[in-house]
Formats: sequence, C-alpha cells, structure tokens
Amino acid sequence: MQTWSTVFIAVCVQATPFLVLGVVVSGAIAAFVPARVFAKLLPDNPALAVPIAGMCGIALPGCECGSVPIANRLMDRGVRTSAALAFLLSAPAINPIVLVATAVAFQNEPRMVWARLVGGLLTAVIVGWIWERIGRPEWMKPRVDLRDDDDGTPKSRIFLSTVAGDFAQVAGFLVIGAAAAATFNVLIPAGFMEHVGSSIVLTIVLMACLAFILALCSEADAFVAAAFTTIPFIGKLVFLTVGPAVDVKLVALQAGTFGRKFAVRFAPLTFIVALVTGVGVGLLFFGGWR
Repeated sequence: MQTWSTVFIAVCVQATPFLVLGVVVSGAIAAFVPARVFAKLLPDNPALAVPIAGMCGIALPGCECGSVPIANRLMDRGVRTSAALAFLLSAPAINPIVLVATAVAFQNEPRMVWARLVGGLLTAVIVGWIWERIGRPEWMKPRVDLRDDDDGTPKSRIFLSTVAGDFAQVAGFLVIGAAAAATFNVLIPAGFMEHVGSSIVLTIVLMACLAFILALCSEADAFVAAAFTTIPFIGKLVFLTVGPAVDVKLVALQAGTFGRKFAVRFAPLTFIVALVTGVGVGLLFFGGWR
C-alpha cells in the first residue's frame, strides 16, 4: 500500500501542473483566439493539415495530460479531428522540454533525441492520417460549436468557465488513470526487467506494455528508460514512443473528454502505430538490435 500510494501521488503530482497548463491554454483558445485563425493556419487538405498540426506540437511545453483539453478545444473551434489528434499525440512527445530531458538522460547516446523526435512525430502523423480515413463522428461525444466569435459573452467569462469546466471534466479521470497505473506498478515483480533483455521480441512487447501501464509523464520517462541498463536501445525507444501517445491515464482522460466509443478505438490504433514506428525508427537510427 505504501508503494501504491507513492506511485499514485507521484503520477498525480507530475501530471497536475501540466493539466492546469493545458486547461489554461484551452480556455485562452476558446476566449481569445478567433476561429478564423485556425482556418488560415491549417489547410483544408487533410494530407497537409495533419503533418502541419503535428509539427505545431513542438511549440507546447507540456505533457500528454495537458494536450487532451487543448485538442478538444481545437475541435470545438473547427479544426479537423484528425489534425487535432495529431497535435494531441505530437505535443507531449516532441516539445522542447521533453527533448532536453531526453538529451540529459541519454548523454552517451545523443541519437536517442533525434530518434524520439522522429518516432513521436511519425506516430502522430500516421495516426492522424488513419483517423481521417476511418474516424466517424458518432464515435465521439457531441461537440459544442464555438466558432461564433460574436455572441456578446465577455471574453473573461468564457475563459474562466472554460478553464473550470475542462479541469472538472478531466481531473477525475486523471485520478482514475493514476490509480490504475499505481495498481499495475505494484503487480510487476521486482527484478523482472533483468531477465527481459535477452529476447528482443519480448523486450519490445514488454517495454510497450510497461509504457502503457506505468503512465509516466513524458518529461520524466527518459530517465526511467535510461535506467533499464539491460534493455537494447530499440526497446527504450519503443518505451519513449508509446508512453507519450497512449497509457492508462490517457485512455481515461480521452474517454472522459471524447467518449468511450472513441477511446476503445483510438487507444489500440495508437498503441500499434507507436510500437511499429518505434521499432522502425530504432532500426533506422541504431542499425541493429543493440
């Protein structure tokens, strides 16, 4: 119970500041950014809109928890669902704080920073393109159309109500996700990782599953990955590619924000794409299993 409590509190403490940052940015978008801005920034062609939105993720210094309410608000402002989801996936994986943390954690292997950047961006773009083809509006909660900028409501009231509403909506699901992560964490036997590195297939699958289960903040997960000294670099990259894209707390947050029908389809898709992308980029950058 002591370990469970420690992990639960750690996940909540790590995520809450960035969750607050996310809902503040979400409120600012709803209140102060005209919908026409997004029409100018993103092209109508989804083949171009998705990668552009994915590259925009490098500008947001936050983690995966904060990207959920921002993506939700972008959809309300008329941004294509596929493009908003590409931003949701790329922001926690390729923002400057995450890349600097990765560089510090892997000082002896600087290629890991570039591998993570490429892997995270490719995952976001590929998932966005796939969702553009297979996504259905009925899989998501009904949206609130916020594209009318001249309804007369004071901007300050829109900002405060949006921040309060978004935080109340996602905070409870963060607690659920943190509890699930803590539960899975204490069920993993101590020392189990020491016996994994000998099988590359087992390594890849297990590191992907651990990334999903442990639900680490993307700005701290590089230090955990670097601590797995018996794990090949490809396994570590899979861990760093899957984790920011999909984990138990993110599934809970996405289910609460976009609906359960969305979450049960989006999470498996993201997991598979992130795993395959991590392996492919790992082979490209490291040239082998080690």
